[in-house]
Amino acid sequence: MELTFRIATTHDIPAIWAILQQAILRRKADGSNQWQDGYPNEEVVQSDVAKGIGFVLTKGDTIAGYTAVIINDEPAYAGIEGKWLTNGDFIVVHRVAIAEEFIGQGLAKALMNAVEDYARSKEIYSVKADTNFDNPGMIKTFEKLGYQYCGEVYFRGSARKAYEKVLSK
Repeated sequence: MELTFRIATTHDIPAIWAILQQAILRRKADGSNQWQDGYPNEEVVQSDVAKGIGFVLTKGDTIAGYTAVIINDEPAYAGIEGKWLTNGDFIVVHRVAIAEEFIGQGLAKALMNAVEDYARSKEIYSVKADTNFDNPGMIKTFEKLGYQYCGEVYFRGSARKAYEKVLSK
């Protein structure tokens, strides 16, 4: 089936929230503290969609994944303990989640590749992201895709591993 990456609509919110709830439970089952503090929540998804920064990956007619894609706007990244690879325009990726039924099918990689294509379409050649230290699946995805560890950033009082990938033009 064909994969499509597109801006989320209000109609997509229930499916997006269901995917995020699955991901929250997976993080908990894995013993992770990530997403165990009431974030993300449905209001965050509604805000993402309203701002036009929520994106879905569909497989056929089914929403298989979700992420927020933000251009040049992550205040926490200015305070990195470490050093970013670049200082110009960048895309930020937050809230990457894949639906339970699609886990293990390479869709996190496909979603990140789609984000990179989106960045290039905006003539932006840096993608920055972060994840908890106790999220080995996302860390592995970043490393497989060529993201480089740049240091630590802090969200809600907690250190996160920060990554950046410089894209080819």
